[in-house]
Amino acid sequence: MTALDLELALRVVAAFALGAVIGFERESINQPAGLRTHMLVAAGSACFCLASIYGFASPFGGNTDVSRVAAQIVTGVGFLGAGAIWRTTNTVRGLTTAASIWMVAAVGILCGTGLFFLAVTSTVLATITLRFMRTPSKRRQLRHVGEPSIVGNANGADELRDEGDELPEPGLGRR
Repeated sequence: MTALDLELALRVVAAFALGAVIGFERESINQPAGLRTHMLVAAGSACFCLASIYGFASPFGGNTDVSRVAAQIVTGVGFLGAGAIWRTTNTVRGLTTAASIWMVAAVGILCGTGLFFLAVTSTVLATITLRFMRTPSKRRQLRHVGEPSIVGNANGADELRDEGDELPEPGLGRR
């Protein structure tokens, strides 16, 4: 094991740790993409960056275009984040979770390229944004857990959360 191997492993470990910080915040408020998801996205991004920098080195010295892999991380994580977005009758949920997934991918890229100070700064700012920049009405809603428009009750039956979420009867238009 060389000094370079240790440095590269440190970059992946740092990505795991910083992804865990943001993931813990998401999991603490029962979001579907939580601790493990954010850790894996950050570390995966770091691994892809390291592979693009060190794995595809040109035999003539120097590297090929390493930015191509980073660009594909952004695209791929965009699709992953899109899966976190849910549209219900009158709301769209999951945008912040999708943005946090995208953010941890960026943190992973920063760790993979060795930009640790920027990665830590970005993680701190993202955590502050996620934890403290909620509107008061959103803070009150955090007590509800479950699917965006339906919550189970004590009897095990599902009930609608509020009057605005009523579903129209089949075949009839919404009034």
